[in-house]
Amino acid sequence: MRTRSFLTVLLWSSVFYVVHVTPSLKRTNKHSHSERITGMSENDGKTLHRTKRGWMWNQFFLLEEYTGPDTQYVGKLHTDQDKGDGNLKYILTGDGAGSLFIIDENTGDIHAAKKLDREEKSLYVLRAKAIDRKTGRQVEPESEFIIKIHDINDNEPKFTKDMYTASIPEMSGVGTSVIQVTATDADDANYGNSAKVVYSILQGQPYFSVDPETGIIKTALPDMSRENREQYQVVIQAKDMGGQMGGLSGTTTVNITLTDVNDNPPRFPQSSYQFSSPESAPPGTLLGRIKANDPDVGENAEIEYSISNGDGSDMFDIITDKDTQEGIITVKKRLDFENKVLYTLRVEATNTHPDPRFLQLGPFKDTALVKISVEDIDEPPVFSRPWYLIEVDEDAKEGSIIGQVVAQDPDIAKNAIKYSVDRHTDLDRIFNIYSGNGSLFLSKPLDREETPWHNITVIATEINNPKQSSQIPVFIRILDINDHAPEFANYYETFVCENAKAGQLIQTVSATDKDQPPRGHRFFFELVPEFAVHPNFSVVDNKDNTAGIMTRRNGYSRSKTSTYLLPIIIFDNDYPIQSSTGTLTIRVCACDSRGNMQSCSAEALLLPAGLSTGALVAILLCIIILLVLVVLFTALKRQRKKEPLIISKDDVRDNIVTYNDEGGGEEDTQAFDIGTLRNPEAREESKMRRDVIPETIFQIRRTAPLWENIDVQDFIHRRLKENDLDPAAPPYDSLATYAYEGNDSIANSLSSLESLTTEGNQDYDYLSDWGPRFKKLADMYGGEDSDRD
Repeated sequence: MRTRSFLTVLLWSSVFYVVHVTPSLKRTNKHSHSERITGMSENDGKTLHRTKRGWMWNQFFLLEEYTGPDTQYVGKLHTDQDKGDGNLKYILTGDGAGSLFIIDENTGDIHAAKKLDREEKSLYVLRAKAIDRKTGRQVEPESEFIIKIHDINDNEPKFTKDMYTASIPEMSGVGTSVIQVTATDADDANYGNSAKVVYSILQGQPYFSVDPETGIIKTALPDMSRENREQYQVVIQAKDMGGQMGGLSGTTTVNITLTDVNDNPPRFPQSSYQFSSPESAPPGTLLGRIKANDPDVGENAEIEYSISNGDGSDMFDIITDKDTQEGIITVKKRLDFENKVLYTLRVEATNTHPDPRFLQLGPFKDTALVKISVEDIDEPPVFSRPWYLIEVDEDAKEGSIIGQVVAQDPDIAKNAIKYSVDRHTDLDRIFNIYSGNGSLFLSKPLDREETPWHNITVIATEINNPKQSSQIPVFIRILDINDHAPEFANYYETFVCENAKAGQLIQTVSATDKDQPPRGHRFFFELVPEFAVHPNFSVVDNKDNTAGIMTRRNGYSRSKTSTYLLPIIIFDNDYPIQSSTGTLTIRVCACDSRGNMQSCSAEALLLPAGLSTGALVAILLCIIILLVLVVLFTALKRQRKKEPLIISKDDVRDNIVTYNDEGGGEEDTQAFDIGTLRNPEAREESKMRRDVIPETIFQIRRTAPLWENIDVQDFIHRRLKENDLDPAAPPYDSLATYAYEGNDSIANSLSSLESLTTEGNQDYDYLSDWGPRFKKLADMYGGEDSDRD
């Protein structure tokens, strides 16, 4: 028979009260141990069965922040199977088991080993079981129970911010919400009043108040003015335990700023201002500044200045300086001390952004009186006009007056004025002016076709104060006079075909004129009177300033007349009438059937003066070719080899071989044998150059060694000594050449000078034995008999 055992657990809390745990109606474990109980009923003697209820752990409470000397006792775990003999072992698992919560495995007593903080963890879930030490089996199924930490008031309220910043417009009504502050308490809000917070104001009264439950800060006084005080510091306290004594509290600071509204009109610090200005001040000159004070700030303090009335409203102006909020008084028009010396203005200062809520406080503007006095100064002369325009005919005579300029001294003194022309504007000195009255006259003749306009500058200067002067531009327009005759507009190259018909138009001519008549040009064309009836051509006036050249006969011959000269008179219609004669050159050319020119006579082609482009190019090419030929000839002449000094092979002296090349200097040992210079005997050998092949190989004569010619050697040494001792010798190396004939020849002297000393006739027959070279001499001296005859 299956039965269920009954388990009892006693829990002693920290307040020393005993809790008896009764089984729950709900089964928490399907594998509960069953205990079999047998018995006999008195009524029917039947066997009774009792089923034991399973474990059921309710939640238990434990105070936080326990500060006692011993560990805090939680409760005792016990089962009916425990006979007190130590065979059972109690085990505790779950949150904090073994660290926060420890159990006596023999007795089942549970203790809290450490101080607990509900704010860190408020609920612990544990599981308990009983095990038989011998068999290691559970005598009771594992069951779960909960330990909740009871809260105590150990946390003060804390605001979400250490410092708050808020603003509210000035002049706000009572009860206007400013800002809401919020404080939180970490204690359990469901247990007691530890987390119930109440707000109060510690600093900031009587200007502000705070709602004790919501923490909303509101204004407590009406019409708080920013101009009186702008910053407020309010200290708010939050206290738990519903604000009761013993509760914990926290504070925060709220900085409240009153923002500006336009509740103050501008005000001038004084009712009138005084300024002065010289009469020469140009428009836009700054005279002074005025300022109306407005205690507001920002756009609420922006002021607009204007002139409301006064006799100087047309002469002066006032503008607003946006940076300084000042009114700047400036000159609007030219002042004249002689006309008025004092002006009065009424200046108005107005707020540009008025607030309709405060219009009942009065008009948001103010006025002030401004007086401006004009100071007299010595002013330069003033001309009657800003500029002058004078028109004059181009045929005006020299010295004639063409116009006048007028200036006067605007001052009361009315000083005398003299006039002059700025010569920088009249470099040719065509115009001049009378210094006393400003009359302009001509100094040179005019020519409209050369310069139609003249722009000069006239200077007016006070005689008593030359520093005071002014200038005025004078524009002089030269009016045209018909003084130029019309002429052909272009140079016409006209031709007529040999096969032309009578009445054929061969050329249209036009004219031009340098004059510019007011009604425009009108030109007339006709032949000169002596050619009024021309047998070959006629002129037809087209009445539009052009004329046509027409043929008057059929066919023209180049062989007879290759060129025709046609003089034409051109008239204009202005007064006086001007005319000129232009000659039109007409060439006779061969043309095709359509009238296109093919060729003209040579004479006609040469009539136009000047050279064609092709001729110029040909001449230029010829010049270039001549220059190239000259350069080539010069180069070839330089490369031509020099002729040797001794051409004859019969010269008794050694021949000189010319190589026309340049040696390599002292370091060149290949071209010449330097040893020859050191060893005279080496000259006897016939040695050639080793670096080049000479053009002609000469047979070198074998001559006697130099040292054997004692007379030559003595001659050279004697000449050398003479040059060394010559004081007139140049101070540089020079080459001296001497012609030395050497010793007497074996033929003795051939001169006939010595024959005069002989008494008898000399026999020259031996000349015939000397060979053909002396045959001429033998013929000359051998015919003695014939000479005597």
